[in-house]
Amino acid sequence: MVALLCISCEESNIPPLNETFSKKDKNPFGAFVVHQQLGQLYYQNSVNNITKNFETTWRDINDTAAVYINISKNLFLSDADLTAMLAYVYTGNTLFISSERLDKKLLDSLGCTLTRNSSVQFIQDMKFTSVQLAPAAYTDSAAYQYFYLPFYNHFSKTDKTQTVVLGKNKAGPNYLVVFYGRGRFYLHAEPRALSNYFLLQKDNYKYFHQVFSFTPAVPEHVYWDDYYNKRNTASGENDSRSGLSVLLQYPAMAWAFWLLLLLIGLYILFEGKRRQRIVQTIVPNTNTTVAFTETIGRLYLQKKDNRNIADKLITYFMEHIRNQYYLNTSQVNEEFVATLARKANSTQQAADKLFSTIKEVQQSAQISDQQLLSLNQQLENFYKNKA
Repeated sequence: MVALLCISCEESNIPPLNETFSKKDKNPFGAFVVHQQLGQLYYQNSVNNITKNFETTWRDINDTAAVYINISKNLFLSDADLTAMLAYVYTGNTLFISSERLDKKLLDSLGCTLTRNSSVQFIQDMKFTSVQLAPAAYTDSAAYQYFYLPFYNHFSKTDKTQTVVLGKNKAGPNYLVVFYGRGRFYLHAEPRALSNYFLLQKDNYKYFHQVFSFTPAVPEHVYWDDYYNKRNTASGENDSRSGLSVLLQYPAMAWAFWLLLLLIGLYILFEGKRRQRIVQTIVPNTNTTVAFTETIGRLYLQKKDNRNIADKLITYFMEHIRNQYYLNTSQVNEEFVATLARKANSTQQAADKLFSTIKEVQQSAQISDQQLLSLNQQLENFYKNKA
């Protein structure tokens, strides 16, 4: 097999093997397939293309339940971008990153260490290699494989208090979810497992659906990153280096720069005390989130839009099941209800009645006040009695 591949590599019509992970690239290691699949997965949202650094992106949006997807060969961040990413996830958003080289500062912030195999050659080490999903999180035990350089990247260290392993290869865990604030980081160390070549092998498309199954089903927005996969080099540095970084490479210039900053700081410190006026205290804005929520709730009740309220209750409940119990809600059957009842410390009778009510509500053309109250009461009882 390797000999045949070597001979085929000499042919002029072999497709480019550059790992671009671009949404427009239909070559083996482009991301055309995964981008198209994301459009179908989040069919209720449009996938927004991002061509700016994360600091600028976060400054221009105000999301609390969005999904940001980055698939790239390398991901290296500035300090400002790192701070923006942490703030983005902390406020409740989801950040999915699939990259061979993850920024060390980001990994340190999340208590993780990524180990790579830097000795892999191009042709000599090719073989059938596979990735799998973690049995603790998925019922899918299949090994998704293809013929190419072996999957080896894995997380050799994680913070177990805030991290759950979702996938692995033969070397160790290669897919994690890290809970951070009110949001989540999904860290995936094998971007080639999301490439056109891999996903078009046999049933490997199922791996994509499983990888993204725990992300929000109906996010506030969906963002596709088309910035970092074009700007990060294999050496671990950005192509566009700032003039300051070049200046600080020379010790004499670095000393002069820091001395200048020190003198400016001393001047501001002493001159500011003499001339600066008293700065009035700015009263912080009050938190109006609760009042806003109550107002929206009253508007729905006044409009008698029971269908809208019921749909939102059910959507929130399904999201709660995925987040709290790590269950896939795409297929609700007797086994699913029994598993949920066991994990939630609920009775089988109560769980059966709840999902029967949900099915009845979803199939009803109009929803009465009594149906809505019954659904809400059963959901409240479930939340109160959970383990």
